[in-house]
Amino acid sequence: MMKIVKFLLSLALTAVAIYYLNTPIALKEPRLDDPTKMKETLIPPMGPFFSPFTGFWQNAEFVGDFVPQKIEVPEMKGKVKIMFDERMVPHIFAENLADAAFAQGYVTAKFRFWQMDLISRASGGRLAEVIGEDALENDKLKRRQGMAVGAERAVASWRENKETFAIIQAYTDGVNTYLNHLAPKDYPLEFKLLNYQPEQWDAYKTALVKKYMDQTLCFSEDDLEASNALKILGPQTFGKLYPEYNPKQTPVIPAGTRWNFSPVAQPEKTEVQEAVGLIRHKVYQKERELVGSNNWAVSGSKTLSGKPILANDPHLKLSLPSIWFEVQIHTPDANFYGVSVPGIPGVLIGFNENTAWGETNVGQDVLDWYQINWTDAAKTSYQYDGGVKAAKIVVDSFKIRGKDALVYDTVRWTEWGPVVYESNDNDWHDLAMRWIGHDAPNPQDLSTFIGLAQGKNYDDYRKALEHYDFPAQNFVFAAKNGDIAITVNGKYPLKKEEQGRYVQDGSGSKNTWQGWVPKSQVPATKNPGRGFVASANQHSTDPTYPYYYNSTNFDNYRGRFLNMELGDMDSITVEDMMKLQNNNFSIHAAEGLPAMLRQLDTTSLTAVQKSIVGKLKAWDFRFGKDKIEPVIFKSWWDKFYEMTFDEVLVWEDSIPILMPEKWRLVELAANSPGDPIFDNQKTPERETAKNIATASFNAALKDLADNLLNPEFNWAAFKKTSIMHLARIPAFSKTNLNVGGYSQALNAISETNGPSWRMIVELGDEVKGWGVFPGGQSGNPGSPFYTDSLEKLVNGEYHELFFMKNESDNRKPVRFTIEIN
Repeated sequence: MMKIVKFLLSLALTAVAIYYLNTPIALKEPRLDDPTKMKETLIPPMGPFFSPFTGFWQNAEFVGDFVPQKIEVPEMKGKVKIMFDERMVPHIFAENLADAAFAQGYVTAKFRFWQMDLISRASGGRLAEVIGEDALENDKLKRRQGMAVGAERAVASWRENKETFAIIQAYTDGVNTYLNHLAPKDYPLEFKLLNYQPEQWDAYKTALVKKYMDQTLCFSEDDLEASNALKILGPQTFGKLYPEYNPKQTPVIPAGTRWNFSPVAQPEKTEVQEAVGLIRHKVYQKERELVGSNNWAVSGSKTLSGKPILANDPHLKLSLPSIWFEVQIHTPDANFYGVSVPGIPGVLIGFNENTAWGETNVGQDVLDWYQINWTDAAKTSYQYDGGVKAAKIVVDSFKIRGKDALVYDTVRWTEWGPVVYESNDNDWHDLAMRWIGHDAPNPQDLSTFIGLAQGKNYDDYRKALEHYDFPAQNFVFAAKNGDIAITVNGKYPLKKEEQGRYVQDGSGSKNTWQGWVPKSQVPATKNPGRGFVASANQHSTDPTYPYYYNSTNFDNYRGRFLNMELGDMDSITVEDMMKLQNNNFSIHAAEGLPAMLRQLDTTSLTAVQKSIVGKLKAWDFRFGKDKIEPVIFKSWWDKFYEMTFDEVLVWEDSIPILMPEKWRLVELAANSPGDPIFDNQKTPERETAKNIATASFNAALKDLADNLLNPEFNWAAFKKTSIMHLARIPAFSKTNLNVGGYSQALNAISETNGPSWRMIVELGDEVKGWGVFPGGQSGNPGSPFYTDSLEKLVNGEYHELFFMKNESDNRKPVRFTIEIN
């Protein structure tokens, strides 16, 4: 009997263990936004995750794990061979472009599918389904911002062009073919950790990835903040603190360029109102440091080889898996190499046997806000052109992981777009968003990159750009025949002067965009006399350009340094271009530090403080990783900025308000040290720049006191550059990198942003390329190819890219092949 009891007890315990090992565990903890409320966090079942047969153990990869494969796909039009090199870059040899797109989709899914899935969910407002309640507010915001609507319109537009959509569909088929052969034990690690299953891919998800890019690159605006600043400070002070153009600027298209066209009729300027009263909405989180990209091309007249060299270095918010995926595609019509965005077919930045191309972000404001005046308490209609217009009421539903009940959110769409900022307080303003990303793109917009990949000369480059709408990019170009060019390419609204700087009255069509700048009149230059073209997110043109555009995020330092350096250089080599991409010099420091030092009262400095001033005076304004001077400068600058603009910062916690640009403070300190802006509003005395520079210097040194004598404390330790995993999992991230750079230097590495793909191409008789990005080809944290290129990038080194001539090219080893028939 005792044996039976023991057996039954063991059986019961085993059953309980099996149940709990295969059941998610719900933990309740206080919510971050409201600690008085509890949230439920689901821990995935531990049994499947730790199973040696299906769990995370199966995701451990070794170099020798990859073996040749042969796949039968009856729908294929021809044969495809994919050859993987030493760094796991796929070289796709296909008999036609559609089969190449299929193969690209297949291999991208093989290495990056979880990344594709997460980004499409983040853009489409579906993260709460797999992460839980913490992601719900972000999901609601994405739907309110119209990401899903923009994606739906993009797919509808793509379908209008059979050739473009055939490539998208072939890519989608490739992704799904891989997924259909994927066993649960081989699911990417994050699917196991978060305990959910992959979904089939489709064109709509490709469009959501595109919207994710659109939001990163053409979503920047400060309308609410500028409206409040204008209202609080008044026109005179606002005009002083927030001018639209820095007189020291060196724009993308060289200053003084003649515009050889007759501009279309311009809308008449109307008087700018002091906004629409104070706007109290808490603005959604914005990427204040969106980009730090640079690109350029130098003509053969400035190179040692006599051949053009093109360099491209897009800086973005870094993440793991890496933003880009390297690939080569070879078809009878083209042979090209570069990087793609996982989820989108083609190569966005790259080169072929005749040309090279790349992009940096333009940054012009193509998102405006409009105040909505409702005509009824239920907010079903609003005033428009003297009448009443009905709003379109959209009810979005959200599924939350671990909960059966759906959550709903109501969004009102107006003539302008969705009402994103909404309140029941009558003193607040409901605001609708007009964003270019909601518009249907050119049906052939993705064929832009096909055209670039197949291009042979400048005319092909310009023809390819005709199809591209947004996000606007500075497309740099170089060709073997010697041509270099840059085009500030995109679809730009015709605006009245200062339209889009502030929130506008939404009660009439008078404030709509008045049409579009003709594509033939977007800023561009070919083979300029100075021998180079360049961009670094600065103003597109000087103020003589006949069309108004605006932004508060144009660069004011990197572009100036880049143009200065390229102008001085001669007999340029590829190695020179590598050094320039990694250059840590900052004009911001070179102008800002002397301005502060001139105002510093040195009469009462201690010996230690005098030593620090001596260090700063001897500094070369380079943000090297081992230096202490950048730490002191950055700390002092931040304090100087905060103390100077105290009358602006005092509002920051209560309402959104625009902060002045860095260059404006440098100019005021250097040229107007007695300006009232330096007066501290909390004291009865009248302070000048000298008082503020001295007080901020002392405050900065006080904050740094514990670290200044530590020999191991330096710029890298202070900056703490980190590349986080997309799910913010520390074990899958790389933190506290030992790297220099500064957001206002060409090597624009900050705490979270940095170079996402560095490429240099020499267009000689045989085109050669070099490149590196901060990560690796694989999205699997258990793979040796997850971060295998990171050390090279940190050290300023590059891979020579294996641009295969044909399938028989054996200049470098091939690890394994996949054949698709």
